[in-house]
Amino acid sequence: MSEPNTEPSGTPAAAGNGSAATTTAEPPAPAKPARRGMKRSTRIALLVVLVVAVLIAGAITASYFLNARNYVTTDNAQIDGDKISINAPTSGTLIDWRATQGTQVHKDEVVGRIKIQGGFVQPQQSIRAPGDATVVVDNGVEGAFVPAGTQLAVAYNYSRIFVTARVDETDIDAVAPGQRVDISVDAYPDATITGTVSEIQGGAAGVFSLFPQSNT
Repeated sequence: MSEPNTEPSGTPAAAGNGSAATTTAEPPAPAKPARRGMKRSTRIALLVVLVVAVLIAGAITASYFLNARNYVTTDNAQIDGDKISINAPTSGTLIDWRATQGTQVHKDEVVGRIKIQGGFVQPQQSIRAPGDATVVVDNGVEGAFVPAGTQLAVAYNYSRIFVTARVDETDIDAVAPGQRVDISVDAYPDATITGTVSEIQGGAAGVFSLFPQSNT
């Protein structure tokens, strides 16, 4: 007589060796979001930016080569002018000194006096400016004793300012008197300064180079 089956329903069938195996179903993997493509308007904008950048780079390159071929440039230059020295005409004590920095002086103008030492009589000799100029260096000290010939002040005539530029000998043939010159000054980067070539002078490499050579 057979006995009834008492195992719960849903139990998997036993393996051939008599042991039971249990399996668990894994949840499905989440689906990856679909990759959105770049909008057409964005692609067009990026293409326009790229084209503009290429055009700008080409224009800068072309301008550089044109300027290098048609213009002579140099950084080895200095601003100079007609230097006027105001010196002590004789030895004595400096008095009535008026040639201070920034003062405009005129030819034969009295800018000070020298009190000459000598016994009871102390004559005075006038100090006169040798030309029209503006004082840029003031060495005079009121009441100080100065020997004859002492440089009391240095002045420049601002109407006769010029630039001395050192040009490579390979480029000098492209420079001629009367040519227009564009000048840039570090102290005034936004200023527009122009001039003309007045003269061309020769010089040794030791004089016109940034690092003078000992054998020139």
